[in-house]
Amino acid sequence: MIRLKDFNFIALFFLLSVSLHAQFSFKGRVTSATTGKNIAEAEVFHVLTGAVEKTNANGEFSFDNLKEGTYTFVIFAASFEVYETQLNLSEDVEKTFILTELSEELSEVVITQRRERIFALRNLKPVEGTAIYAGKKTEVVLLDKVTGNLAANNARQIYSQVVGLNIYDNGDAGLQLNIGGRGLDPNRTQNFNTRQNGYDISADVLGYPESYYTPPPEALKEIQVIRGAASLQYGTQFGGLINFKFKKPNKYKKIELVSRQSLGSNQLFTSFNSLSGTVGKLSYYTYYHYKGGNGFRDNSGFDSHQAFAHLGYQVSEQTKLEFEYTFLDYLAQQPGGITDAQFYENPDYSNRERNWFKVNWNLFSAKLKHQFSKKTDFSLNLFGLSASRKALGFRDNRVSSVDDPNLPRELLVDHFENWGAEARLLTRYELLGQESVFLIGSKFYKAHNTQMQGAGNAGSEANFNFATREFPNYERQADFTFPNQNLAFFGENIFRLNSRLSVTPGFRLEFIDTESKGSYQNIVSDNAGNVLVNETLEDNRNLERSFVLLGIGANYQLSSQVELLANFSQNYRSVTFNDIRVINPVFVIDPNINDEEGFTADIGMRGKLSRKLRYELGVFGLQYKDRIGEILQNQGRIVRYKSNIGDAFIYGIETFAEFDLKNQFFNSNKNLQWSIFNNFTFTQSEYTQSQQTNVEGNKVEFIPEYNLKTGMRFGYKNLMGSLQYSYLSKQFTDATNAPQVKTDSQRGIEGEIPAYGILDFSLSYVYKRFRLETGINNLLNNDYFTRRATGYPGPGIIPAQPINWYTTLQVKI
Repeated sequence: MIRLKDFNFIALFFLLSVSLHAQFSFKGRVTSATTGKNIAEAEVFHVLTGAVEKTNANGEFSFDNLKEGTYTFVIFAASFEVYETQLNLSEDVEKTFILTELSEELSEVVITQRRERIFALRNLKPVEGTAIYAGKKTEVVLLDKVTGNLAANNARQIYSQVVGLNIYDNGDAGLQLNIGGRGLDPNRTQNFNTRQNGYDISADVLGYPESYYTPPPEALKEIQVIRGAASLQYGTQFGGLINFKFKKPNKYKKIELVSRQSLGSNQLFTSFNSLSGTVGKLSYYTYYHYKGGNGFRDNSGFDSHQAFAHLGYQVSEQTKLEFEYTFLDYLAQQPGGITDAQFYENPDYSNRERNWFKVNWNLFSAKLKHQFSKKTDFSLNLFGLSASRKALGFRDNRVSSVDDPNLPRELLVDHFENWGAEARLLTRYELLGQESVFLIGSKFYKAHNTQMQGAGNAGSEANFNFATREFPNYERQADFTFPNQNLAFFGENIFRLNSRLSVTPGFRLEFIDTESKGSYQNIVSDNAGNVLVNETLEDNRNLERSFVLLGIGANYQLSSQVELLANFSQNYRSVTFNDIRVINPVFVIDPNINDEEGFTADIGMRGKLSRKLRYELGVFGLQYKDRIGEILQNQGRIVRYKSNIGDAFIYGIETFAEFDLKNQFFNSNKNLQWSIFNNFTFTQSEYTQSQQTNVEGNKVEFIPEYNLKTGMRFGYKNLMGSLQYSYLSKQFTDATNAPQVKTDSQRGIEGEIPAYGILDFSLSYVYKRFRLETGINNLLNNDYFTRRATGYPGPGIIPAQPINWYTTLQVKI
């Protein structure tokens, strides 16, 4: 990280030149052979570059700035035969393409194979909208290709082909998404910048970057994952970006209904119902989603309501307005964490009956998209959040402690009020005979959050009112506000040095102002429990900082099927107000804790071999300075001490391969699908420097050395299926690398997470407008856990789900 005080100026200088080589355009119109009408929304695929252009309402498309040569294009439109054409380009070309309508209804296998022939599991293009992805490690999950438990948001299956992810399984039917990777804490996906349709959805991007809200996968078209290099465009974080892209309104119907009703183990019931359509210039997509169940442990019921509305208005061919609103409200009972001894005796055990968790989320967004010309695009996104998170229950340093119903419960109430605006301008220009791309943008973000901690009532119901008058001497009381402000400027530029090589440098200039204002109670009691001191102490902090992050990426196209990429980007993570102020009986926070900084680097290769093999191979490295972590300390009692533990380096190899057995052995059978995949990551880590005892040379937390997901996808006609095995080797949960003690009957918050493996099986069958999905997760019924919680929903071991089933009926009208 480079701080502003080290700079006298920052200059961006671009040398524009006259074209050294002639360039041409390819324009076309796509029509129906039967009706003669133009076909809108047909996808025209440039095989060499991977670029896709969609036809407009008149069936027209265009590719500009093409050099002389031979090109292959593939045209795909629903209900039409795939059309492939080859052009020898030595001048501007304009052609009409006539597509033949299909004479028979295609099976699900054939439809899937037609699209996969063109798109496969796609990576993000170098430029999409007003964003640059050239030189970055990008992965895209296409939800219509996932055969898995969407009803319970099973992350193992949904993200099965994204390399290196570490996933928490809370057994809550996917109410929250908990994923990390490369040594990043998976808890509520807090080390990624999480967005939907391009705008932030977490509680507070800087002060509390946890995502209590996760969109239902049934509503999504795709999930975009960009690793640490996304820090330049989307924030400073080490993890990168996760962007949930919703399905788009149906352009050909005024009303389209999709209804999905699901049942599952432990009284799971989910209902997803969406309406979509287009009327003139107005388009809409909206849904309501309900999820309820009792969980597999006692005291683990949940009830969730979620709604979403998208309205789009096409002002002109160049200008579009979009408005979105998201609502979430859920209440969950939390069975608490357990000790190691309790887990190995009975992983379904619960010793907490009075713990509850409630979330209310309201997201707003307004977006303007405008095309100044075919070379220049602009977007302005305004977004806001009004939300709350309330946690109520009995917490104690000794996980095995009996919850006395006469004692008060602890209550934490957070309110999040924030808004932001992000503007982007992207333009294409000619440099040294090649088309280069320049992006400049700015983001302003302002948050005003509050947090109260104190005594809840002594009952067992979900009562989220403070009981301070009844329990004035409750030992953990605090009342704080956290005003945060952030202003950022960012820019990137794709320099295409020739037709195969491009280099993409970029920068992000950040100003962050983080404040903490409030007070907490200092309560001292004697051994008999008599209160000696009960005083209010002020604790006000203000931390301003400004800095520049730099990065550079490169792409080299070895051939139309093979691409090399490399990237380096600086990263930064500010301390959260959870790091600063929350009082927890299980861990203690260093009052001098400060921000993390470092870098992320990737180098890799990805490509395809004929239509049989798709692969990706990469090497990565992460350097942390002042990494925030936890160690075990004896402070009269054993606590987890949270501080800047030291400097750490993480590196590894990430691989993915999918082999199409059908095309290898049964190529003539068009109704068959059969492929196998292997997603494997090998990771090493070390604390290279630390002032703490027994840390230097240790492994970094949350890093399994081996992370494997492997399986197969298969299908015949309208029947599709998947079988997947996931394995993670052991991982540590604190920087002292404390080993697991299976006989620990008191705590459960320290120790390693043992290796575990899970087998998942899913099927899907389509008949006309109906789709039936079913499956079994954790088919081998293994007992395992993925986390040791120090706060809610623990503290202690949080057991993962045993064998469970689901079935879903979908109708589309």
